[in-house]
Amino acid sequence: MGWFGPGMDEAWEQLCQEIGGELVPKGRWQGSKVKLNVGPWTTVLDKHTVSDGENSTTYTRLRAPFLNPAGFRFEIHRKGPFSGLGKFLGMQDIEVGDPEFDEAFIIKSNDESTVRELLANARIRQMIQVLPRVRLEIQDNEGWFGTRFPDEADELLLLAPGVIKDVAVLKSLFDLFATMLDQLCRIRATTKQHPGVSL
Repeated sequence: MGWFGPGMDEAWEQLCQEIGGELVPKGRWQGSKVKLNVGPWTTVLDKHTVSDGENSTTYTRLRAPFLNPAGFRFEIHRKGPFSGLGKFLGMQDIEVGDPEFDEAFIIKSNDESTVRELLANARIRQMIQVLPRVRLEIQDNEGWFGTRFPDEADELLLLAPGVIKDVAVLKSLFDLFATMLDQLCRIRATTKQHPGVSL
């Protein structure tokens, strides 16, 4: 226990005990991570640092590969001080018909009707709204140095600035992913098959 509460590994170990996950200790090239199997999907929590050469930002990252044969994409993030400028410049902003949610978030997608079906689930909207600043999206791969994905596999990705050590918040992230993957099945954007990739 540190001066200001539990450290990351202690908090994540407690998380594993509460959700039935597996704490994978840090290796030579990777930090520790939490894995949780939900049906055919494996959700992975870790710490991810992005550097632009001069500055670096550390994120709490949650990922879950899944089959995405239609190539559905979306990105959801909270509106910021320059969001109005983006809209003025023609940036797409999809509204889902929930005034409170639409006011708080920017939603972009390559399939407007599918993202509306996904967010028609009120529980998903509620869970996103109570989270700290996050970016939630589907991406098609992890770049040159990441895991190679089969053609029809993509990943659900969430990034939150900083290292989250609040177990209740971490549990809510895993709950959000399980609910979103289930909703993607309900709207036939994916199936309950293993995506053929492990993180």
